[in-house]
Amino acid sequence: MNEDEQQADICRVCRSDGTPERPLFHPCLCTGSIKYIHQECLVQWLRYSKKEFCELCNHQFSFIPIYSPDMPKRLPIKVIVAGLVSNLARAVRFWMHYTLVALAWLGVVPLSACRIYRCLFTGSVSSVLTLPLDMVSGDNLVNDVLYGCVVVLCALCGFIGIMWLREQILHGGGPDWLEPDPTEEETAVVREQVGGANAEAPPLIPPDPQAVQNPERNAAEENAAEEPQARNGANEEAGWNPMDWERAAEELTWERLLGLDGSLLFLENVFWVASLNTLFILVFAFSPYHIGHFAIVGFKLQDHIAVSHFEGFVTTLCGYVIIGLAFVILHAVASLLRLKRIKRCVGISYVVVKVSLLIVAEIGLFPVICGWWLDVCSLSLVDASFKDRISTFKKAPGTSMFLHWLGGIMAVFYFASFVMLLREVVRPGLLWFLRNLNDPEFSPIQEMIHLPLLRHMKRFVMSKVIFGSLVLVIVKIPISIIKALVPEYLPFNFSHSMDVLVPEFSLELLVLQVILPCLLEQVHTRQWLLSVLRWWCIVVGNVLGIKSYLIGDENIRSQQVQAQAPPPAPVGAEDGPGIFRLGAAHQAFLQRENAIASQPYEKPRFFPVRVSFASFILN
Repeated sequence: MNEDEQQADICRVCRSDGTPERPLFHPCLCTGSIKYIHQECLVQWLRYSKKEFCELCNHQFSFIPIYSPDMPKRLPIKVIVAGLVSNLARAVRFWMHYTLVALAWLGVVPLSACRIYRCLFTGSVSSVLTLPLDMVSGDNLVNDVLYGCVVVLCALCGFIGIMWLREQILHGGGPDWLEPDPTEEETAVVREQVGGANAEAPPLIPPDPQAVQNPERNAAEENAAEEPQARNGANEEAGWNPMDWERAAEELTWERLLGLDGSLLFLENVFWVASLNTLFILVFAFSPYHIGHFAIVGFKLQDHIAVSHFEGFVTTLCGYVIIGLAFVILHAVASLLRLKRIKRCVGISYVVVKVSLLIVAEIGLFPVICGWWLDVCSLSLVDASFKDRISTFKKAPGTSMFLHWLGGIMAVFYFASFVMLLREVVRPGLLWFLRNLNDPEFSPIQEMIHLPLLRHMKRFVMSKVIFGSLVLVIVKIPISIIKALVPEYLPFNFSHSMDVLVPEFSLELLVLQVILPCLLEQVHTRQWLLSVLRWWCIVVGNVLGIKSYLIGDENIRSQQVQAQAPPPAPVGAEDGPGIFRLGAAHQAFLQRENAIASQPYEKPRFFPVRVSFASFILN
């Protein structure tokens, strides 16, 4: 290669010539003008493309280290020993640091939570005085750490739940009584906007009361928006820079928070976590428990609470109920005194307590009651008595309650699955008293926030009556009929022999918990069940003369749709302050519910008797 050709060679990435400082290389099998490349350009391109081969000729790149000319052929023993010692010191330092991190997060935090919890609930002054010594004691260390992990997990779940509930309140809004009442000026402005000739719909967001009272504020805001440099200077003078806060938020990572970055700043986080755990125990466990305890002692209900074998849990629930009632009274007093901030804070606290109690009732109490009722109705199936269940509960109350809760959850799951299948077959609006879980707008947390407590109690009682009647018809009555007709068929005995590899009880749990839910999710099984339900409704409806009530009548439905006029416009000006709390989306949802609940059907003679007989056959 002559000198002219060498000068014509350029890098295929940066299109620059080769120099003694930056020579050109040909690391792949490419030829022509794309043959050469700088080493820096190649390394940068490999880092960007995340490949180790040429994208044109697919040749694997290989790098050979080039040492200094004065480099000896063999490393001295001194250099090798120094490298080994430095690497060993680094490994020891990292081992000690990560051991300290593990001891802090997995030892100190749960241990302190457990022993502070135990100290507070002991109720003696000596336990408080000996708390520093108990914190460093080695007695029952493993058990206390495991128990403390449960306490820390409960505190973490409670904190996350409160933050999530706050987001739900901010996203969906609070109940009507929690929202501030609009002023007379706001109402007048909205009436003018709604009553105008060009007003098509009421505003979803009420005007700012300060803007109504001070119309000059808009001009001041425009002038302030045109002077960003002046605002930045004022922020710097005040010692606040938003860029610093954003940079601090970006630098806060999980490695820095947990101490995995090698620094000791996590010790401060450990202290704050232990302090927050103590605060959580004081506010959400210690205070409700003692409030409920004082109330139980005052009403002399100790013997009744002791029968439940869950004195601590029941006493804490009583304390939360009393706290909720206290928040209601404080909210009424703050409303009379027109203390808006205190009224809103107390109202949000009441919403938190109410939602927490409703979640406990829906997820904990409801399945337990369903499980006990299902067990009581099926006692003759396994040749047991109610006294046997009571004795079992007294021996192991926690295990007994968990098994009944699990059985209730399974029964509720299958009942909800059957209702969702039935909704796809029957007339829309037939099952108006049952909540539609497939509705995309169904939000149980939002219902807990907005609906009053009395309505939730009515729903709870109605759900228990429906489920109890269903279990009575499906389980109790068939068992009684079978025992009367075929006495030798029952009771059913489970196989508990050690010679059997797979007991019958385990097989039935496998069928109930794994096989049947998977079958319900299959398309063919679902279509088959829908076909069976549809044919059942058609046959029973024709026999009993209530086909229009079960699956509807298309002719009557089309006539009603043609006769109905289009829905009126949204809320008018006569609604007054309510306009701020009822938007167009909420109105559309209410209109949709009314339309679904009012689907037409014909009522034949002896209609209640026919419907009751059809419900008995369906069950």
